[in-house]
Amino acid sequence: MANSTNEQGGAEASADALKELDRVTDALLGEGGCPWDIEQTPWTMTDYILEEAFELVEAIRADAPEHSTEESRSEVMEELGDVAFLLQFVAKKYSQAEHFSLADSLKYAAAKMVRRHPHVFGDLHLNSEDELLSNWEKIKRAERSEDGEAPKRVFASLPKGLPPMLKAYRINSKAARAGFTWDSDDAQEAHLQSEWQEWKEAEASGDEEKMQEEFGDYLFSLVEYGRRRGLKASMALGDANVKFLRRFNHIEDVAREKGQDITELSLDEMNALWDETKKK
Repeated sequence: MANSTNEQGGAEASADALKELDRVTDALLGEGGCPWDIEQTPWTMTDYILEEAFELVEAIRADAPEHSTEESRSEVMEELGDVAFLLQFVAKKYSQAEHFSLADSLKYAAAKMVRRHPHVFGDLHLNSEDELLSNWEKIKRAERSEDGEAPKRVFASLPKGLPPMLKAYRINSKAARAGFTWDSDDAQEAHLQSEWQEWKEAEASGDEEKMQEEFGDYLFSLVEYGRRRGLKASMALGDANVKFLRRFNHIEDVAREKGQDITELSLDEMNALWDETKKK
């Protein structure tokens, strides 16, 4: 896969590509364009954006450094373009309604990043990542005050539609930036052990409602345990899912080579193949 950006010069190549994408979008939405595209609204496009975003995330995770290939990088390139197209498409819809353009959004984002990185674009000195993140939250809240609005609540910007495990990570992260967290990793680990004990007690009681509650509390604390060690639970679980599926697919392949269906193998046979796959 040729790197056309390096060949043409980064900023110029990106600008040319955006112009081409803009030309394509104009044709699709203009007179004589695609009837289906023309009748869409930003609201009707939301599911497509989510779907393509998930496909992009999946492609990026499949391109992890330890098994990155030309094919996996090409997949990321393609999915990134799909997401970019949808964002351009939605922006064009707003532009047609004379609300704002993609240029307005990009300029706003650039200005916001400059404003929120005074340690890069200003003379602020920060000593740690914790200070950086805390300062980021302070700037976000100050922006609202400058606009004449009451400062937003700490979790006001948390998307309601985030998957639960990712949302738990963001909640713990934002709480920590606000200073509401355990004083040390040891204290948090002790809390995690306490949550595990509460889960075991709920399990022993047989109370399904209590079991649900305590299992959730334990998972929430486990997400924070990982966050404090630089681990994102959703990514770790995603990797575990991929690993399990890869190994199980191998078992199915071996069964087919023997002319068998996976359901015809005994548990001992499947376990033996599983152990064999783990060694690879």
